[in-house]
Amino acid sequence: METTTLLDGVFYDSQMKGKEFLLFLDVDRLLAPCYEAVSQAPKKPRYGGWEATQIAGHSIGHWLSASSAMYQATKDKKLKDKLDYVTNELEHIQQFDSEGYLSGFPRACFDEVFSGDFRVDHFSLGGSWVPWYSIHKIFAGLIDTYNVTGNKTAFKIVIQLANWAKRGLDKLTDEQFQRMLICEHGGMNEVMADLYLLTENQAYLELAERFCHRAILQPLAEGNDELEGKHANTQIPKVIGAAKLYEITGNEEYRQAALFFWEQVVHHRSYAIGGNSIREHFGAEGSEELGIMTTETCNTYNMLKLTGHLFHWSHEARYMDYYEKALYNHILASQDPDSGMKTYFVSTQPGHFKVYCSPEESFWCCTGSGMENPARYTKHIYYMDHEQLYVNLFIPSQMKVPGKHIIITQETSFPVTEKSRLVFKKAKGEPLTLHIRVPYWLSGAIRATVNGETIDAFVEKGYLVIRGNWLKGDCIEIDLPMNLHPYQAKDDPKKSVIMYGPVVLAGALGRVNFPETDILDDHLALNNHPLIDVPVLVADEQMEEWIKRTDDTSLVFQTEPIGQPNHAEIMLVPFYELHHQRYSIYWYLMNEEEYLHFKDEEKEKQEKLRRITVDEVQPNEQQPEVEHHLKKENSYSGYLNTVHSGWRDSRGDGFFSYEMKIDPQKTMYLLVTYFGSDDTLHVDGKSYERDFDIMIDHQRIARQQLKSNKPGQRFDVCYEIPFELTQDKENVTVTFKSNEGTAAGGVYGLRIIIEEATFH
Repeated sequence: METTTLLDGVFYDSQMKGKEFLLFLDVDRLLAPCYEAVSQAPKKPRYGGWEATQIAGHSIGHWLSASSAMYQATKDKKLKDKLDYVTNELEHIQQFDSEGYLSGFPRACFDEVFSGDFRVDHFSLGGSWVPWYSIHKIFAGLIDTYNVTGNKTAFKIVIQLANWAKRGLDKLTDEQFQRMLICEHGGMNEVMADLYLLTENQAYLELAERFCHRAILQPLAEGNDELEGKHANTQIPKVIGAAKLYEITGNEEYRQAALFFWEQVVHHRSYAIGGNSIREHFGAEGSEELGIMTTETCNTYNMLKLTGHLFHWSHEARYMDYYEKALYNHILASQDPDSGMKTYFVSTQPGHFKVYCSPEESFWCCTGSGMENPARYTKHIYYMDHEQLYVNLFIPSQMKVPGKHIIITQETSFPVTEKSRLVFKKAKGEPLTLHIRVPYWLSGAIRATVNGETIDAFVEKGYLVIRGNWLKGDCIEIDLPMNLHPYQAKDDPKKSVIMYGPVVLAGALGRVNFPETDILDDHLALNNHPLIDVPVLVADEQMEEWIKRTDDTSLVFQTEPIGQPNHAEIMLVPFYELHHQRYSIYWYLMNEEEYLHFKDEEKEKQEKLRRITVDEVQPNEQQPEVEHHLKKENSYSGYLNTVHSGWRDSRGDGFFSYEMKIDPQKTMYLLVTYFGSDDTLHVDGKSYERDFDIMIDHQRIARQQLKSNKPGQRFDVCYEIPFELTQDKENVTVTFKSNEGTAAGGVYGLRIIIEEATFH
């Protein structure tokens, strides 16, 4: 494996800030849930946020992976010492379970699963929140620790943990196993494949293949896109595991599933910054809906992992084009350079801002993958395949070429400048063929010189190919001409993003009505914080005519006064440099004639919704339901493509409820969205009339019937909540209750609002 280190630059600075956070974290507090899971007293109290929930323990797994990768990248001995300490502690904890179980929550949920008779839905298994997802992080962290540092204790622990899992899972039929996989389970197929590669134990390979969720992978292998409405980051790790299994088994179905999935996500479901999903879920093919809860950072972390596999198969530059876009514009942009805190979602809502985790009271999934991201910046800058060296990314770095007496340094201040130099710091005339990526965004021909002389080189699979027997001091200089160019949204030709080369430029919109802090325990807390008006860009000329670069030492640009209304001038900066202020990535861009007839009806609707909303829940989506403490009995949820929305109902003697915020000083209203074609529900040979009660803190406020009220469309009903039910309270429980022979819902959305209104 090649050895790459970063040199000065934005990635190096971000790497160092990421390392600082890893060293700051108190591993005894991260280990605390693992002690408690086996009924032992921890050395220190656990952290807050998600580490105080059923998903606890995922963070110590992420920390192991991140610290291993960071140690490999920086060789900081303090990290190695902490890694050794953590693995010794985990070994000690594992001894308290006779079967080798180890996690941050009790094993009762798994014992229920291993019985074959278990509860399961998308985000709950055996009564616990995504237990395989969480324990997967510990599997992965231990494997990474062993692979990087050679820590035999880590290897011993993970083998015992794998054997515990296998003994339990061997009791399940294939039908039961696949039913279990309905619940989010992370990359369990990937880690079992990794264990097979380490041990050549066929049992782990068989378990890896059993962990492949056929309901997802089979349609993908057949070229069918059934992704709409599915939780995005539940699916990406499944496909990464399939890609790894293709590399092991040669099974073409795994390869086809990975290739098709990548194409559909990257080209039909991603935003300009390379991220995907809205409210954690895939939207309709070709949609690019803007919002505050777009581009979950975990998703892009995993898409980069998947992209690495696909690049290794074909060595095509287009995979690294995507990798570069997502790395600069999402991953690099997701860490606060001042505090080192990480984003969960990266908002695409014009006029919004980034929200970062707090250091001790968040520990979201994206806090965990966010620990790993800065440690992985060196991955894929270069790729070595026998005598072929691929230069994929233009990042200041140094590489020791494996198997050769060659050290290459890449000297560049890209993307501020359009040049990069590859200098052989050590070489003795050995042959080496370089493949230098020809990016999609070039505004002219790529040019290369060797020791100052222009060479004839050919392009293969998007790479400039240069052969040579290299000596110390040899220098390849590459010209990478860049220009301003628009990215056009997939669902609206007037909605554009301004780019310079691979870099998304964001409008720096200041701190008007900015929150007191954007570093928060709760990533949803500012979802309804007031927005600001964002100008429409009105220009008839090409971008170069009305956007000018301010100097040659930065990528700061200034527009002419083309922001309407009021002829605003706008400063544009790389999105990865923009923090702690409002911004816009997407702009309405049009000419004078179009602007005269333009009315942003969607903006007006959203502004009113935000102004009157106190709290909201989108049923069938993990985070809104978890954060609002969903309780349920005989309740089901799903997604209806017809209206591009999730729903929840209950049937027979059942209910579902959410805890929702209120304003105790005002009269509150409950706004509920239904589907107008819903009528009598027929399922499993039973019929249920949609006739149900709506309650606030167990007091009925309304009865609702659904009888094809508005066929083919969603509609809203607004219910006034009696003031005495909300007075002197901060939260209420909203319950939808069905009885024998009836169904409650489907409910397609609900809000607590401060004035009577409907929107559908």
